[in-house]
Amino acid sequence: MTDASPPPAIDAVPLRHPWRWVAAVALLVLLGLFVYGAATNEAYGWDTYWKYLFDQRLSEAAWNTLQLTIFSMVLAVVLGVILAVMRLSPNPVLKAVSWTYLWIFRGTPVYVQLVLWGLVPVLYQNIKLGVPFGPTFFEFSLSDPNFFMLAILGLGLNEAAYMAEIIRAGINSVPEGQSEASTALGMSWPMTMRRTVLPQAMRVIIPPTGNEFISMLKTTSLVTAVPYSFELYGRARDIGVALFQPIPLLLAASTWYLAITSILMVGQYYLERYYARGASRKLTSKQLEALAKAQMGEPHP
Repeated sequence: MTDASPPPAIDAVPLRHPWRWVAAVALLVLLGLFVYGAATNEAYGWDTYWKYLFDQRLSEAAWNTLQLTIFSMVLAVVLGVILAVMRLSPNPVLKAVSWTYLWIFRGTPVYVQLVLWGLVPVLYQNIKLGVPFGPTFFEFSLSDPNFFMLAILGLGLNEAAYMAEIIRAGINSVPEGQSEASTALGMSWPMTMRRTVLPQAMRVIIPPTGNEFISMLKTTSLVTAVPYSFELYGRARDIGVALFQPIPLLLAASTWYLAITSILMVGQYYLERYYARGASRKLTSKQLEALAKAQMGEPHP
């Protein structure tokens, strides 16, 4: 009987990828050349850029843009929830109305919709609510329209069609057994939605909603079609035209967009992490410490 000797140990040699470093160096060189070329190109008008970057008119326009984004998204989320519930309803009339709404607003360009909202004062100069050939309960004149509100309606109603599908997908992602178990425990339908379905659905709803929020911020540049020109792009365009220097003003507006978007992305990250609790197998340091104490037989505080 012969003893089987172990195979000789083989030293692990790390794999080297020199072409990765070559590609990285080449990209850095190209980036440096682009930055140098842009910094030395007088056509960019960097003096005008720095002069108007923190101009009061642009900062106020950035605030108006943020308001447009927030109000439009609030309207879109509220209406999206209603449309999603209608799509999930067994009532064929509610499902048909919801589907028709989504078909129209998702099937036509948002710019065209905003143009039509700008023409609402032409189409309807007076809005009356009451009994036909009877008393009027409510009357509203559009002779002096509020284009800010029309812009919010145009953006919000368009976005609601997309939010409805996001919310519907989030609710459908929760297994039916969760609702059945909650009902077996005696929970009502509103309590089941609030405590069981929605907390789990938010893991699916939050990421695309954050993306839609950021996309809405940039879509506000289209409200010049309403026409509303006191948002960020409209003000930068007007100032640039007056100075005959559109490029530095567009760069300044892009900087504001980028700054606001970066803040929103940070908020989205922490919001996603909050609603993702319990969905990952990765334990925190406190959980690992408690697990180690439990294995050693130490009492947990």
